[in-house]
Amino acid sequence: MIRRRTVLCLGLAQLVSWGTTYYLIGGFGPRIIAETGWSQTLVHGGFSAALLGMGLSSAWIGRLIDRHGGRAVMTAGSLLSALGCIGLALARDPVSYYAAWLVLGVAMRCTLYDAAFAALARIGGAEARRPMAQITLLGGLASTAFWPIGESLAGAFGWRGAVLAYAGFALLTIPLHLTLPAGHDGGRERSTAAAAPLAGGRRQPWIAGALYALIVTLTNILNAGMSAHMIGILAGLGLAAPVAVWIATLRGIGQSGARLAEVMFGGGLSPPALTLAAAALLPVCFVAGLWGGQVPTAAIAFAFLYGAGNGLLTITRGTLPLVLFDPGRYGAIAGRLLVPGFLGSAAAPVVYAAVIERWGEAAALWLSAALAAVTLAAAAALCATARAAPDSAALR
Repeated sequence: MIRRRTVLCLGLAQLVSWGTTYYLIGGFGPRIIAETGWSQTLVHGGFSAALLGMGLSSAWIGRLIDRHGGRAVMTAGSLLSALGCIGLALARDPVSYYAAWLVLGVAMRCTLYDAAFAALARIGGAEARRPMAQITLLGGLASTAFWPIGESLAGAFGWRGAVLAYAGFALLTIPLHLTLPAGHDGGRERSTAAAAPLAGGRRQPWIAGALYALIVTLTNILNAGMSAHMIGILAGLGLAAPVAVWIATLRGIGQSGARLAEVMFGGGLSPPALTLAAAALLPVCFVAGLWGGQVPTAAIAFAFLYGAGNGLLTITRGTLPLVLFDPGRYGAIAGRLLVPGFLGSAAAPVVYAAVIERWGEAAALWLSAALAAVTLAAAAALCATARAAPDSAALR
């Protein structure tokens, strides 16, 4: 049984953790470039280094959560988040700048959704689907809350002072993570008994695993690219910088709005079907974004619909393993399958920066639309695979 207090505290921790780490570069990137004189590629390469750190540590941290639970791992992640923010605020050269981002990368793997999902799966097994969706309601507002907060702090204290304040916010998540149960809780036994995961002979579980990894990889690439560059893309298309910031915050509203709808009305929709519905929104939003500079409504649709699609895909990233694989080994299996996504997304901020510098913001949106189309095709294939093997055993 997962307590409501645990879900609420974990949701609040997600709000702060995402806002102070993953969305940091999207808010402060232009200020860092202006102050340091470093290139856009070098500055956003720090975020890529963090995502690389997430990928390299993913399988190990997944196993740690399976073995010890989320309480110890996520609390340690809070401390690492604060340490990384302090290091970033003090960085005066690229070496120390990248070192701080590597610390933040490990911290993100310990504190963000994938760690929280594994912690909930360990507690509640197959019953963790609804709590997984619930914690994303607050986490989805991270960009909406922290991009304006960061802009205000940076205006008053500079980006370095703002990042130091972020270190303080990160420390505030420690008591929230301590609400998770400590030690072994029996969730592993309950989850294995309660689940009816997919397989079907020898091929289906591996096909499902490959499709799951592909969907996660492409959505992570898009998420990393948009987190780092959405504001810059909107501004480059012709919107004034303050307008671009506020329209970009609609992404968070779209995320949480779609997640709220899923929590309230999506219980009858299977995770593969929800994945397909969410993936269908992505090509539409990027095509709409191409007219964002001339038609403000199109820019609003771009940010809001991207947030809605990405928000639902974040939920299914956590709930798909509950129905596709063995919930008793959730952390280890998901941790392994998430590695390509983290490694792929590590290149996204730099690749997007290079595309924008060479061909412009519209080219970045066309690239995103192409990746979204492949994601939609993979989601359709996953639905077909799930329908073909409804009564199979878990991936081992």
